Amino acid sequence: MEPDPQYGLKAWVRALERTAPIERNPGRTLPALIEELADRRGSAPALIGRDAFLTYRSLAETANRYARWAVAQGLRAGDTVCLLLQNCPDYLAIWLGLTRAGLTVSLLNTHLQGHSLAHCIRIVSPRALIVGAALAQALESARPCIGAVPCWMHGAGEGALPRVDQAIEALPGQPLAPQECPPPTLADRALYIYTSGTTGLPKAAVVSHYRVMQWTHWFAGLMDIGPSDRMYDCLPMYHSVGGIVAAGATLVGAGAVVVRERFSASRFWQDVREERCTLFQYIGELCRYLLAQPPTDLERGHRLRLACGNGLREPVWSAFRSRFRIAQILEYYAATEGNFSLYNCEGRPGSIGRIPPFLSHRYPVALVRSDPDTGLPVRDAAGRCVRCAPGQTGEAIGQILEDRHRPATRFEGYADPEATRAKILRDVFAAGDAWYRTGDLMTRDEQGFFYFVDRIGDTFRWKGENVSTTEVACLLATCGGVQEAAVYGVSVPNAEGRAAMAALVVADGFDLVTFRREAAERLPEYARPLFLRLLPALEMTGTFKLKKQELIGEGYDPSRTRDALYFDDAGVGGYVRLDGPLFERLWRAAAGGHQRGPDGRRAAG
Repeated sequence: MEPDPQYGLKAWVRALERTAPIERNPGRTLPALIEELADRRGSAPALIGRDAFLTYRSLAETANRYARWAVAQGLRAGDTVCLLLQNCPDYLAIWLGLTRAGLTVSLLNTHLQGHSLAHCIRIVSPRALIVGAALAQALESARPCIGAVPCWMHGAGEGALPRVDQAIEALPGQPLAPQECPPPTLADRALYIYTSGTTGLPKAAVVSHYRVMQWTHWFAGLMDIGPSDRMYDCLPMYHSVGGIVAAGATLVGAGAVVVRERFSASRFWQDVREERCTLFQYIGELCRYLLAQPPTDLERGHRLRLACGNGLREPVWSAFRSRFRIAQILEYYAATEGNFSLYNCEGRPGSIGRIPPFLSHRYPVALVRSDPDTGLPVRDAAGRCVRCAPGQTGEAIGQILEDRHRPATRFEGYADPEATRAKILRDVFAAGDAWYRTGDLMTRDEQGFFYFVDRIGDTFRWKGENVSTTEVACLLATCGGVQEAAVYGVSVPNAEGRAAMAALVVADGFDLVTFRREAAERLPEYARPLFLRLLPALEMTGTFKLKKQELIGEGYDPSRTRDALYFDDAGVGGYVRLDGPLFERLWRAAAGGHQRGPDGRRAAG
């Protein structure tokens, strides 16, 4: 199936048409729109779970019951309620109802517990918390640290918490009158959505009703969603992609959302086929997991017309599209708290998107040179940031404009004011200007297409050269027997910079000699992994981002892991097992002996 060559321009036009009316109707939020859709769509399916089902009418009614429940609890506009619940149709109904009552709903990561979960709860100062029965134990691990927050359970389970799903059953489902509860406006805060916390504790990003409407309508236009569409959504609903982009965009387009609790590579194609799905929301890693599955007849007998998502790297793109017969891939770049996004509507493999020339004045974006040692932008003699030329790598930034005609360029920040200030770069190209820092390194070609390089802090310097962990990991993943690869820099005594280390998940029959030869063919000498760690699996966040901090902390010290470690010994021309005695010899040599240390150079005496 070939992509439509005119799809790109049509997609941009549809997105603009769908979002243009939003600002003219400040009282028309997503909860209000769901009421309109309930009148038009009635008994049509809206959210389809394995064990539960909501039509447009029952979605609106359930949301209204949750709104009335909030009012009955004495909760008022501006209060925060935390939601810790696994994917299910009621997930959306709960936060739609609570936000209709003027509350802010904090969408908690279902993979957290203990200190990390308590941190996410405390930083938003909630007045109440709703927890799914299956996650009650996770909540208990955090309860000693969150104070006396009233907690309610959703679903049947052990414990003495009151059941919120039972409490709403006796409440009316018709729309709320203004005298019951004044409706929110686009300017009001709707949600807190958390960053993944891959480099520290998560931050709670502010999401207004305007942003919810903008995201849902923009993507509904890009994907051209209509009543006949069914979106397969197996991404966590506590995140902006699975909970708002996939679900919300489909609903505003009058389609149906097939909700699954989690992604399953082995069940994916059977599920997509049985549910007659036409759309699929992905994270890049999911596509690679599907490619790793054995071929099946189901993978080509589906109705998918479009896959939308982010993180689909060029080595996977063409194979994914060809093998599974996906007519259109819509790759994009965005951050929950960001004030700009990029969209690859043209289907250019490997690109994270662009902003077409006719929209560049509305969404000012720039790449500025970054110092790999400090992670800060490079400044010229006048103290201004230095723009990157096409092909140069730099940090992506978006201009913050307090312009009522361009609300999408605002930066709504985080619950923590200090975290908000840290994301704003000032005096960038002119005195007093302000820009949002993405923390992402990219390049841009002559046609204006952007390409992701790495996160600031992940890129490191070795032997005077910058090494992109993302690019190196992608190339190592193409070596024979490598199923997954993570790359990071590790310190070596008495050597400048950091050396490359790769954590690999490998198949049976993986051969170190072959791997070393293939890595040498694909990578320059300075980017080849000096250390290897073979492990059974790579740990991911709930949104399929790699957790590297523990790997970096353990480094190549065999006393800190039972995984097999290897050192590329130039003296023998290959990888050797790195055990305790070898580690001590390498460390002593690098630290001050006259032998060659782990960096391959003669250490100073």
